[in-house]
Amino acid sequence: MSNTSPAGALSWKTRIAYGLGDTAQNVVWGAMGILTFFYTDYAGIDPAIVGLVMLLSRCFDGFSDIIMGFIVEKTNSKWGKSRPWILWMSLPFALSIVLIYTVPQTTPVLQFAYIFVTYNLCTTFCYTALNLPYGSLSAMMTRVSEERDMLSITRMCLSPWGRILSVSATLPLVKVFGDSQMAWVGVMSVWAAVGLALLLFCFRNCKETVVIEARKKAEKIPVKKALKGIATNKYFWVGTTIWMMQNVIFTVTGTILPYYCKYIFNNDSLYSGLYLLETLVTIFVMAVFSPRLLRRFGKRNMSLAGIAICLVGHLIFLFAPENFYMLVFSCVIRGIGFAPIQSVIFGFLGDAVEYGQYKTHMRQEGLIFSGGSVGTKIGTGITSAIMTGLLSYAGYAAATSGAVAQSPAVISMIMSIYMYAPLFVWAVLIALLVSYKLDNEYDDIMEELSMREAVGEM
Repeated sequence: MSNTSPAGALSWKTRIAYGLGDTAQNVVWGAMGILTFFYTDYAGIDPAIVGLVMLLSRCFDGFSDIIMGFIVEKTNSKWGKSRPWILWMSLPFALSIVLIYTVPQTTPVLQFAYIFVTYNLCTTFCYTALNLPYGSLSAMMTRVSEERDMLSITRMCLSPWGRILSVSATLPLVKVFGDSQMAWVGVMSVWAAVGLALLLFCFRNCKETVVIEARKKAEKIPVKKALKGIATNKYFWVGTTIWMMQNVIFTVTGTILPYYCKYIFNNDSLYSGLYLLETLVTIFVMAVFSPRLLRRFGKRNMSLAGIAICLVGHLIFLFAPENFYMLVFSCVIRGIGFAPIQSVIFGFLGDAVEYGQYKTHMRQEGLIFSGGSVGTKIGTGITSAIMTGLLSYAGYAAATSGAVAQSPAVISMIMSIYMYAPLFVWAVLIALLVSYKLDNEYDDIMEELSMREAVGEM
């Protein structure tokens, strides 16, 4: 491709293949949303131990993200910079997810060590080395903002199907296969095989097309200068925080809702149905309305309106949190309101790549997406640690099987987390989006970059 003209429109086959890469990861990763439930109620692990493992792991995970960002920047292969990692890491990732669920029934110390090692093998190493190059690949497939937004929309429309498959079917299949820890191992082996096949399809059909001649001539960027580049990119921080809040709300609902269904409504199987309902609503809104809203209002405005809907809807739910129909309402309204920002979340980061090049004369796809991932993983780890810590503080009683009566303090804690944690997420996102201006500046920025690149400058 010419260094003075952006890549053209991507085919629907390419968009779908790219989206299926995230579907694959979520087939395997989706069940991780109820991993705390597995640890406490099937493996018999104290929730405080689970929270400590996740918090420590997220800190290590953050370092691995930055390292992986530099590795992507320095990767040069016949397949490009980001694309080859999808091929290289798909099989190790699939295998690592199965190991997580083979927790031995032994002493607490050995269980902690096993959980820590296997969880980090999957998340810190395999998932990082797969997901970060996959995310940055979108910025290497096209420089057209609208095309990146369509890649993001397609990705976010397809990725939930992986979660739908694993989350909605995992608990029922576990019960069919014996409702035991080994049943979890068998079910996760199936999801791993499905994920592997989809990742290979993604690798085959997605190509890197963005080639900037000035970049080839640029001298190697020192680590300190590269880190300063993303640290001073204000829209990198906006995109990172949006991505973080997405993962925080997923962690809150994915962790607490199974407990909410089990101990408030005495039926943990309700979670699968509620998750499926919310996800289908989100997919419908993203597929049918997001492209139209994007063309008419832009990323920022449609996202802001959606988050306002989330806030108002959740405030209504707070009037009757013990009513099952109001719980259903909270899931539906969250699915509707969160769909717009979720559909274009990676478009925010893609635009931050161009803004960063405009401000610093450095193009940092790998570092921007890896840095964004650091924030999301640390945020997720802290959120998980806080919630499991609160459950442990309230006196949650773990069990290897069956139902255990929980104290009123535990029931109250479960309800409080689900009722009030989302309010923090909606408030942060509203404040962030009100200050976002890049949509209006993007065309002028791209015009300036085109003129620079025409004379061999970054």
